[in-house]
Amino acid sequence: MLSPARFGLAAAFLLVLRLPAPAPVSAARPIVAGKPAPSEATATARWLAAQNTWGVVSTISSDLNGAPFGNVVSYSDGLPGEGHGIPYFYLTTLDPTARDALEDERTSFTLSEFPLGTCGKIDPENPTCSKLTLTGKLKLVDLQSSEADLAKSALFTKHPEMKDWPKNHHFKIFKLEIENIFLIDWFGGPKPISPSQYLEFGRNQQSVMSS
Repeated sequence: MLSPARFGLAAAFLLVLRLPAPAPVSAARPIVAGKPAPSEATATARWLAAQNTWGVVSTISSDLNGAPFGNVVSYSDGLPGEGHGIPYFYLTTLDPTARDALEDERTSFTLSEFPLGTCGKIDPENPTCSKLTLTGKLKLVDLQSSEADLAKSALFTKHPEMKDWPKNHHFKIFKLEIENIFLIDWFGGPKPISPSQYLEFGRNQQSVMSS
């Protein structure tokens, strides 16, 4: 007959055997239809830009003595299925983002995969939940140009209520001229993508832009 001490040890051993194996600490998120694989960094960057509708624009604040200032801003990079990768914005100087850009064009624009609902239950900071930061110059688009017509169509298609925003707020179209790209879409640090790789991608890959 087992002594009480040995009986306790045996019971504890049996309990451990019956427990389910713990889940991996850094389990990858599920494969999502339409989202490029982690090995396709440029495609992932363009996918994030095409699928999202808003992000965080960070400027050098003219109101806060040059401190960084982040602002949630709506944008569009083109008509649905025809994204060009360049973010366009509809901004008023009543908002600090536009005022800042007119004083100092240096800007970054950050997007996350998380709002798309494709990260599952993982935390937004998990590397497998993609995030993209585009850095460059936030510039006014000439309202008389064909680019302005394209940008306005792209913005108003993605954000219909913009058409009814107050005329006396004097909204103007801005675009980000991209100089640097920072993408995290998996473990191992940021992926190297040049602005030319980013902008030229998708000319013959419409499925990535429209999925």
